[in-house]
Amino acid sequence: MKHQEGVIQQHMRILYGVSGEGSGHSSRAKEMATHLAAQGHELHIVSYDRGYRVLHELFPATQITGLHIVSRDNKVSIIRTVLHNLWLLPAGIRSFRRVRALFNEFQPDCVITDFEPMTARIAGQRHIPLISLDNQHRMRYMHYDAPDHLRKDQRITENIIRMMVPKPDVALATTFFQGPVKNDRTFLFPPILRSEVGSLQPTDGGFHLVYVTSGYDTLIETLRQFPGEQFVIYGYDRDLVEDNLQFRAFSTMGFLQDLAAARSVIATAGFTLMSEAMYLQKPYLAFPMQGQFEQQLNGLCLAQLGYGMNATRADTRTLSEFLSRVPGFAEKLRDYSAGYSNDPAAARNTAICTKLDELLADDAALLREYQSRRMSH
Repeated sequence: MKHQEGVIQQHMRILYGVSGEGSGHSSRAKEMATHLAAQGHELHIVSYDRGYRVLHELFPATQITGLHIVSRDNKVSIIRTVLHNLWLLPAGIRSFRRVRALFNEFQPDCVITDFEPMTARIAGQRHIPLISLDNQHRMRYMHYDAPDHLRKDQRITENIIRMMVPKPDVALATTFFQGPVKNDRTFLFPPILRSEVGSLQPTDGGFHLVYVTSGYDTLIETLRQFPGEQFVIYGYDRDLVEDNLQFRAFSTMGFLQDLAAARSVIATAGFTLMSEAMYLQKPYLAFPMQGQFEQQLNGLCLAQLGYGMNATRADTRTLSEFLSRVPGFAEKLRDYSAGYSNDPAAARNTAICTKLDELLADDAALLREYQSRRMSH
């Protein structure tokens, strides 16, 4: 047991399910799991792909098969996504059985899920207290306005989130755009930043950082039309210089150092990179992946805040407008409360770590109270 300001901290067994899609879930989970381990809790990670590769070297972990989104030229391919996940279905069934056996063996006191459905569903079946900790649940439990043409996607996304994590007892949702919450079991926090980001100091190296998660050749061809600008490009996994384009193979610290030194960021509208760019107060040109509502929402919020542009076409007109507005976006970013110039300690993620500690104190008394409240409704 650990005593903290007169409160008895009970060490708990925590099963932590982490989506392996992209890099955001695993980078967020790494920070939260590191904090929980430092508090003396016993952790076991359940994840796949990038999530498993990142986390299994740091914590006990079980590898599973998870869901994937298939995209091409910055558009979600619905048919390929469905076919790919159907092909993975037999392995997914075996994974579910493996996770169920892990519950029997590990006997968790509570479960945390970062948009990983197997751990969430088994926790619900066994009435084990469940915390959802992700950025997806702001789209389920936070009020926000969506334009008319995205209302259908908004409803579909909310239903998908409900299917992935049916009944969390508490939702800790990260967001850079605030709105009223829909229940008293949801808490909003600034985006979780990687500890590595906290060691960075923003500068202006005179180049623009470009990041794409899959081939986005249309954008690359447009960048060639601006020979007076320098672009450092990640996502093609190669080291090559072609005129004003410098392609770089991925390196976590290399990428973060380039992010800190960039004049601006041009990328898809992933939540993690956008959050880190905002912290470092970098103007952002967002190209939301077509067919992915969360990225559409991120781009809209970015534009509403005045921190960058939300774009659908990677053409010269869009790039010209953005480059001309970079100084204005940089000026506006000085007002971002979680930005480096206003809160250089934001990368410590203090607020959400404190809430986690409160929920888990005294044998998770507060978390169990929220669970009882949810089950009584």
